[in-house]
Amino acid sequence: MAVCTVALVPSTWLHVRDGEPVRSVGDVPRSDVGVVFGAGLWDGEPSPYLAHRLDTAAELYRTGKVRVLLVTGDNSREEYDEPDAMRTYLTRHGVPSKAIVGDYAGFDTWDSCVRAKKIFGVDRAVLVTQDFHARRALALCEAAGITSYAVGVTEPHDVTWYAGGARELFAATKAALDVTLRPDPHFLGPREPGVHEALGGTSRWP
Repeated sequence: MAVCTVALVPSTWLHVRDGEPVRSVGDVPRSDVGVVFGAGLWDGEPSPYLAHRLDTAAELYRTGKVRVLLVTGDNSREEYDEPDAMRTYLTRHGVPSKAIVGDYAGFDTWDSCVRAKKIFGVDRAVLVTQDFHARRALALCEAAGITSYAVGVTEPHDVTWYAGGARELFAATKAALDVTLRPDPHFLGPREPGVHEALGGTSRWP
């Protein structure tokens, strides 16, 4: 029982943090940047969960809630390219390519948040992800120095949803360690001006 209690502490921490964690497209505050986290590809196309994130991101752009979308995902091997698949999907759904910036080294949520801050100069963002992942994304991006709001994509409570929720119990432990230890991402690299340029040079760029 003691082990189970300790194991649940990180998940409890995510659920008792201050603030309104998950919002809708209609009530989320406007921000220059929306960050869309990768969620896997099926035969080179966004998985259903990722497609739903991208649909929500496109709605945020169309309604003027965000001006630029930073799509962050895994491109660790040549044949697997989440950010470009995300860009292609968004352009098919009416988002101009000039409003989309790709982060090709967003290997996990912490990496994506740290790189958004340190590499792309993002200080404030709307995070787009499934509702069960939103609290962790908020905690990690805020720890990385980004003022964040999350739009949680609601999914049917099917096997995939329950599996994602169960995974969050374990991912919360890693999130707590990331917030405590603040490791560098797998790949940092030089600063990239893509977000700044997509905003027409109006954002703060250190």
